[in-house]
Amino acid sequence: MRGGNAALGAAGLAGFLALGEVVPRLGLVEEDYFPPAGRIAGALGEEVADSAFWTALGDTLTGWALGLAIAVGAGIVVGVILSVVPYLREATASTIEFLRPIPSVALIPLAVLLYGTGLRSVLLLVVYAAFWQVLVQVLYGVRDVDPVAEETARSYGLGTWARIRYVMWPTALPYVMTGVRLAAAVALILAVTAELVIGAPGLGARIAVAQTSQAVPEMYALIVVTGLLGLLINVGARSVERRALAWHQSVRGEVAV
Repeated sequence: MRGGNAALGAAGLAGFLALGEVVPRLGLVEEDYFPPAGRIAGALGEEVADSAFWTALGDTLTGWALGLAIAVGAGIVVGVILSVVPYLREATASTIEFLRPIPSVALIPLAVLLYGTGLRSVLLLVVYAAFWQVLVQVLYGVRDVDPVAEETARSYGLGTWARIRYVMWPTALPYVMTGVRLAAAVALILAVTAELVIGAPGLGARIAVAQTSQAVPEMYALIVVTGLLGLLINVGARSVERRALAWHQSVRGEVAV
């Protein structure tokens, strides 16, 4: 089943590349704005051979990894605290619902005002966007805890930490892993967006330079790199999720299929 899906995915990718090669050469789209896939591949090869490209890639991955780590840690801690402290969830519900819908890109002027165009500006945007993905999933996961199991744990004299470890955490973990996977993708989007808009070092800034200098093939090559990076991050996050939830019914069902 997986082999068939992989073959279909490879066929779809091959068809997409062929379309990207043929459409500009037939004149359906001007090559100045959308070069053939072959030229983009050549530009990608030149980028890979440039040490500045790897520096930019490292800057992007640094902002992504640090921001994601902070957001995941803070989201889990805050979510657990809000869930176990009486009345705290109700007291903060309106604040969360007010802050959560604010687009992270709306904070770009604030980030630039506070931290300029450095790494801290990128981290502010990445952490803000990814934090909510984790927090909301933690809250959903804790809400899904079986009240009978919770009361049974209390009746056996388990303390707060023991109930979190043996009752709450196993139930919430599938939700947490979903939040981490979503946060990983969102963190990459915000890292590249921050670099693109405010000029922080990274792939986004390199894309902006290519665009302003009319280096169109190089621009598309860098965009392809960000897409491949997102694909790798998603595959890696799913792999970690399967390992962390190897005991869970949903993962065992995937393996069986």
